[in-house]
Amino acid sequence: MRTVLDPWGCDALRSGAMDNVAILIGVDGGGTGCRARVRAPDGRLLGEGRGGPANVRLGHGLAWANILSAIDATGIDRAALPDAAIVLGLAGIVDDAGANAMLAAGPGFGRARIVSDGHIACVGAFGGGDGGVLIVGTGSAAQVVTGGHARALFGWGFEIDDRGSGAALGRMAVRAALDAIDGIGPDTPFITAIRARIGDGAGAIVTWLGTARPADYGALAPLAFAHRDDPVAATLIARTARQVDAMIAHMVAVGAPRVALVGGMAAAILPWLDATSHDRLDSPAQDATEGALLLAQEIAGS
Repeated sequence: MRTVLDPWGCDALRSGAMDNVAILIGVDGGGTGCRARVRAPDGRLLGEGRGGPANVRLGHGLAWANILSAIDATGIDRAALPDAAIVLGLAGIVDDAGANAMLAAGPGFGRARIVSDGHIACVGAFGGGDGGVLIVGTGSAAQVVTGGHARALFGWGFEIDDRGSGAALGRMAVRAALDAIDGIGPDTPFITAIRARIGDGAGAIVTWLGTARPADYGALAPLAFAHRDDPVAATLIARTARQVDAMIAHMVAVGAPRVALVGGMAAAILPWLDATSHDRLDSPAQDATEGALLLAQEIAGS
């Protein structure tokens, strides 16, 4: 695999004193949940597990608790962690300072590296070769690799971006529910379902807004697809699809020969994309967690 540095510059790496690496751990941490996969140095699968959200913007303590919960679910004893080489691809990592701070807050692995979730997704999809990966899950982010150089795109956070994502779709759904209450938008079965989930009335919805996180908005996206024949839901899904189309087009414009669409909402939004986007898409060779493991193999040999 050709080594490609994370475009954020967040290649935080910590190497402890150890004679050999006993296990490799790859972690893919997003805004809704994280996945951990453990392999032996010879490639044998030793276990897989899932945990809660691991976006670093939720706080180092919560993110690490959920990461370790996912690792525990693989069946690996924590006593083995000092002999492990681990690579974590985490949502919310945007610079080397953030990556190093997150790494410093974690437990004592033998060798550890933290990069962005987009980076491990691209490594998994194209083995470090040229291509682009667009993540559409709770949030959205993209990475384009050309000639060994990586460029990060989109994914600037729920407050201002995350276009084409489940959280952005959920946010539009909440706005549509409030429009219906105000009488400036239709009150359809989809709106009824949204109100049943978050509160039946403006006061209840505003109360929900006060504590809702991106994952809570993202949890509303499946309601839209379940009501895809509803005129409001169909309009919001189509608007989301046009955002994804635009992101794919831009990724190709900046050099991606092909694009892999990944993330929790990828399969649901795929039928809504235009023909040009479909022509530009490739299935990823491997998933993001496997991309993290490929990088873990690299640091195990360092």
